[in-house]
Amino acid sequence: QGSLMESGGGSVEVGGSLRLSCAASGYPFSDYCMAWFRQAPGKERERVASIYPRGLNIHYGDSVKGRFTISQDNAKNILYLDMNSLKPEDSAVYYCAARGGSCFTESRWYNYWGQGTQVTVSS
Repeated sequence: QGSLMESGGGSVEVGGSLRLSCAASGYPFSDYCMAWFRQAPGKERERVASIYPRGLNIHYGDSVKGRFTISQDNAKNILYLDMNSLKPEDSAVYYCAARGGSCFTESRWYNYWGQGTQVTVSS
């Protein structure tokens, strides 16, 4: 059974940077869509970025384009999210997610989820 575990969240000032990591185990990592979602209090869970297959197709949400970068290390089964020029509106719990096959926007299509890691951006 597959599992995902995020790390790297924390508190940062506006304009700062963070790197999130997601360690995956139990399934063919490189053949799955891997995605980062986030959810702020009172808001829907939204897809931030996704990558599939083996890095050939990458998607970013409009709010993070040019600031966030998703990448994966297939040898180590680790997914990354490099976040730069952080804004207060980026504050949320960030989740790593995976599904077999193509990536989708909606969270309901993803089979595997990590426990989430909090990112807080203060002004």
